[in-house]
Amino acid sequence: MQDISGLPREGQQLINGYGEGGFRVSGVRHKGSVLVLPEETLPWEVEEIEDLNIEGLAPLMKKEAGVEILLIGCGDNMAFIEDDVRSALREEGIVIDSMDTGAAVRTYNVLLLEGRHVAAALIAV
Repeated sequence: MQDISGLPREGQQLINGYGEGGFRVSGVRHKGSVLVLPEETLPWEVEEIEDLNIEGLAPLMKKEAGVEILLIGCGDNMAFIEDDVRSALREEGIVIDSMDTGAAVRTYNVLLLEGRHVAAALIAV
């Protein structure tokens, strides 16, 4: 039976809020864009989707991160991700889905609580 209680396991990074140029993850405020892994949140130097590159996603591609799904929060609106980024992630076994940041936050939390190996690259709004 799936646990749908909405309570993360200890150490998991649940996104509590977003807006005003940042995020609140597991009770900690992060200013600017972030990379949210299941057990770690990192600053991300991307302010617009056009700045997205594979080098900036390197922490997600480490085998010990165990990421299988990457949600990309593109800011206020959904955007398409360049084929080179999509291909490089696919080679690492990571499937991506892009959407506006709000949708990415909500989807990340649901997948995390379902026990999926998910991460999120979120542009601040």
